[in-house]
Amino acid sequence: MRRSMLFVPGNTPKMMTSCGFFGADAVIFDLEDAVSPTEKDAARDLVRYAIGNLHLCGSEVIVRVNSIETPMFHADLSAIVPQDPDLIMLPKTCTADDIQTLAQTLDHLEADNDLPTESVGIIALIETALGVENAFQIASASPRVKALFLGAEDLSADLHCKRTKDGFEIRYARTRLVMAARAAGIDVYDTPFTDVDDDEGLCADAALAKSLGFTGKASISPRHLGNINRCFSPTQTEVDYANEVLEALEEGKRQGRGAVALHGKMIDAPIAARAKRTLADAEQILKRGGTLA
Repeated sequence: MRRSMLFVPGNTPKMMTSCGFFGADAVIFDLEDAVSPTEKDAARDLVRYAIGNLHLCGSEVIVRVNSIETPMFHADLSAIVPQDPDLIMLPKTCTADDIQTLAQTLDHLEADNDLPTESVGIIALIETALGVENAFQIASASPRVKALFLGAEDLSADLHCKRTKDGFEIRYARTRLVMAARAAGIDVYDTPFTDVDDDEGLCADAALAKSLGFTGKASISPRHLGNINRCFSPTQTEVDYANEVLEALEEGKRQGRGAVALHGKMIDAPIAARAKRTLADAEQILKRGGTLA
């Protein structure tokens, strides 16, 4: 379960050695936007060596490579895939063909490096209007695709609009990606909140993303991780209610009743499904040493 994902520039050795201890469920080593063209080669080498250390911390490892159109794309993958990262994040994903190109490259690199087939997953970073409109085709283009990820800064530029804190300009993109991801049976992650000092704004933005159905949210700052993790974690009250729901259903079965009520409300299949998801999420969080909200 990834509630939070922390972006770490691939050219910051100090942060790269400590990022596994900040509390993020996953760390995204960034070889793309956070790294200047003159530092791409050095950053690639730093990330290659950092992946093993991050695995030792128990954090999931994601690497954002440079886009398919750039000459760095194949160089990034050739250096990174042999280190067996958990996921590759593909920026500027616009079509299913982009995913298939990456998947085929991963096929070859896994075979060449004696890695298990499909050991490396894909997160499709959607940050163009075309990518938003093709979201379901992208999500279902390959079994390697584990999640969609909304990149709002580049998307707002592509839409020729201003990026705002309330996020009204990306509301359609948010709901479109959630719908596409859920239809494809994969996760979906919200864009970072970029004002590092606005904790209230971050909490409101994370709460909105959760209410829309996002699995979790990315961050560009370690200080945002605690609030993001709390927002996307079940509360103890929610866990207690989920247990009550399942206990009521079991009691109804024992009594041969087709309909079951709890606190004056009928329990139907969607409520039971939500209860099971709540308990599964809580179990994963606690198993990893986390706490409930």
